[in-house]
Amino acid sequence: MKPLLSKTTKPFIIYVLIILVISIPVYYFVVDTIWKGELDEHNTTIAEKTAYEFNNLKLSDEELDKSITLWNKIQPGTDIEKIPFNNLKKDRFFTIEKQKTFVSKPEIERYRCLKKVVYINNHPFLFTVETNIEESQETVAAIALVTVFFFVLIVIGLLFLNKKLSTSIWKPFRDTLDKLKTFNLNSQTKIEFDKTNITEFEELNQSLNKLIEQNISVFKTQKEFTENASHELQTPLAILKNKLDILLQSEDLTEKQYQITEEMNRALTRSSRINKNLLLLAKIENSQFDNSETIQFKDLLNQSMDVLQEHFEQKNISINKEISSDIKIRGNSGLIEVLVNNLLINAIRHTSPNGSISVKLTDMVFEVSNSGTEKLNTDLLFKRFSKLSADNHGSGLGLAIISEICKFHHWQINYKFENNSHVFSVKLS
Repeated sequence: MKPLLSKTTKPFIIYVLIILVISIPVYYFVVDTIWKGELDEHNTTIAEKTAYEFNNLKLSDEELDKSITLWNKIQPGTDIEKIPFNNLKKDRFFTIEKQKTFVSKPEIERYRCLKKVVYINNHPFLFTVETNIEESQETVAAIALVTVFFFVLIVIGLLFLNKKLSTSIWKPFRDTLDKLKTFNLNSQTKIEFDKTNITEFEELNQSLNKLIEQNISVFKTQKEFTENASHELQTPLAILKNKLDILLQSEDLTEKQYQITEEMNRALTRSSRINKNLLLLAKIENSQFDNSETIQFKDLLNQSMDVLQEHFEQKNISINKEISSDIKIRGNSGLIEVLVNNLLINAIRHTSPNGSISVKLTDMVFEVSNSGTEKLNTDLLFKRFSKLSADNHGSGLGLAIISEICKFHHWQINYKFENNSHVFSVKLS
């Protein structure tokens, strides 16, 4: 990602570059046009001044012819030619290119020319004058160098000004952003944004204040509902289960009544477990857990495996361990214990008798794999109440809880099926 200023500066620089590149031929055309106009004025002045000087000499026609012949020989770039009265023409300005005849190395140059009729001793003469025009390549190169120089100045100036302006103008925005980063919904404390004289940032702060107040209000309502539901639902469920346990111990029950009561007890147990899991999901989604603990993952994992050892033995499941020591992570110990237990219980539940389970722990990943025969449906894998097997003992929320715990800790949970094994891996970083 790039800062906002870099995204605005780049188009400005590209725009300036395009304008300056376009300006080079425009500058050249303007300069060349001005230069030609000055040369035309210069040539006209030369023609008029030359005629004026010849007239002031008061030469005879024979002396005039000799003087003009001599002039044409010793004045390069000019020519005076006598013309009849019936062949008078308008003044004509034009540009030609020709090779220099007085240098050893061939070189083509441009000349600005004027053909003008002048009167000397009351006779018309066609005065032709050629004046060298500055080299076009040199002109273009000079203009290009000047343009590049100013473009570099503009870029440096823009970068310098952006850096300075980003420090002052964007300071209120960065202050707001820093406060938002440290905001914790669990603390339910409002953020006091600094006052600013920039309209857009002030409107942003006001909108954020309203949004935070609404979120805090909703969070309080959801939290109260979660706490009330946890208390109000669990109590009657516990009473019902206790009554059913007493009823099951009664000697007066017939076989049919006992079976019905046992089915009710199992359904009630599952309902209680679903209720607890739904409440846990609600608390996780509402960020009602602290994740600042430093946890020794190996100890927590070994503790969970010891608790579930009896289940491994019941199905005669072989365990392969690859657990690194001294793996410390930051998070919530209670939630991580739930994650570990759910992954292990899920592996036990879906492993056939005499199967195998592998547990791997490194500083990068926590992985649980179990033997299987068919890949699971990845589209339904982490959805709530999705049934991936015929086993009805689970609540259908175990993998959904694992997914939410991983999101809470900013981890990533992945599933793959390879070598006839279901592999669930949690990336810890």
